[in-house]
Amino acid sequence: MKVFLIWLFLLSGVGCSLAAGKDKEERVSAKREAGADTGKLKRGDASPDFMAVDTNNRLVSLKSFKGKYVYVDLWATWCSPCVAEIPHLQRLEKLFKGKKIVFVSISCDEDMEEWLNYLRQNKMEGVQLNFDCNRRFQEAYGVQGIPRFILIDKKGKVVNPDMTRPSDPKTEKTLKALKGI
Repeated sequence: MKVFLIWLFLLSGVGCSLAAGKDKEERVSAKREAGADTGKLKRGDASPDFMAVDTNNRLVSLKSFKGKYVYVDLWATWCSPCVAEIPHLQRLEKLFKGKKIVFVSISCDEDMEEWLNYLRQNKMEGVQLNFDCNRRFQEAYGVQGIPRFILIDKKGKVVNPDMTRPSDPKTEKTLKALKGI
């Protein structure tokens, strides 16, 4: 049953994004630099709210972070490219500690216990949320694969609907250049 659900999840277009070579990465990078959005939302649009549960099973929404920039990481424990970004994201979290930005990792793992165990085993801190496969937020951004990163401003407006990955040196530069960070 679990294999079927994973297969279904991958077919739904929100499965793990595996780069099909350097050529694809260069095209995606060029689109990002040009400011092209790959989803329905574009820069300056109001971001839709989301409701997700934290590690204590409390509901958290995007509105909880108003007044801070929000760097959203959409990921899953079974997604190798997602997991590869974690150390880079943790480095950014430390670098920007005390600034007006919050790094929000939102997992789309269906198995909550597996997700929680992964967080414990890997000593993952920061804001850890789980969508439990709620697709509304992802659909609004046209998410077709993970990992996916989104940058939202202090007022809840989209800064970049397809933000660079934490491992990309441009990400740190972009974050440092944010007004009022």
